[in-house]
Amino acid sequence: MSSGAPGRPIRMETTTLDLGPTADELARVVAGVRDEQLGDPTPCPGMPVAGLLDHLLGLSLAFRLAAEKRPSDGGPSADAAALAPDWRTLLPARLEALAAAWRRPDAREGEAEVAGVRMPAAAMALVALDEVVVHGWDLAAATGQPYRPDPAAVEACTLFVGDRSDPAGEPEGLFGPAVPVPDDAPALHRLLGRTGRDPGWRPPG
Repeated sequence: MSSGAPGRPIRMETTTLDLGPTADELARVVAGVRDEQLGDPTPCPGMPVAGLLDHLLGLSLAFRLAAEKRPSDGGPSADAAALAPDWRTLLPARLEALAAAWRRPDAREGEAEVAGVRMPAAAMALVALDEVVVHGWDLAAATGQPYRPDPAAVEACTLFVGDRSDPAGEPEGLFGPAVPVPDDAPALHRLLGRTGRDPGWRPPG
């Protein structure tokens, strides 16, 4: 889990948000990735587009299993060399299954675990949402595509991440240093800044 974790108490009324619109927007971006872009850089340091796609494949499966209260083997990787050859069809299918799993009546009950991190399932649903929203932007920015995430999802993730005024309580490695973003910037840009991303990032050249 590389994009999000709770930075302050979670507003639990946001946890019933449907992941479907967010998953659909990411699937649209995936469909626009060209083969010649797989080696291009992304806003995630040291992670090319192929590595990011591999990471998305892993996290969409891991968070689906978390909703189903089923164990997973380790955490999502980010290995460009390990990218599944059928990623163009596999990733949209996994995103659809992820959203469907979190719609189950019992998905947000009890606890859930991903990559050895265990927390209330309702909170894990927000981590899943944040991962898809933020990494969706990573992929869109890296491949020069527009990105139009669900505004309700962006708001929920921003509340979940918090203002990061006291990052001492955050699990190590889940965020980069916060990037200052004006208070009147678009909501997505404010979320990106809080998760350590520069909203103005563009691929070299």
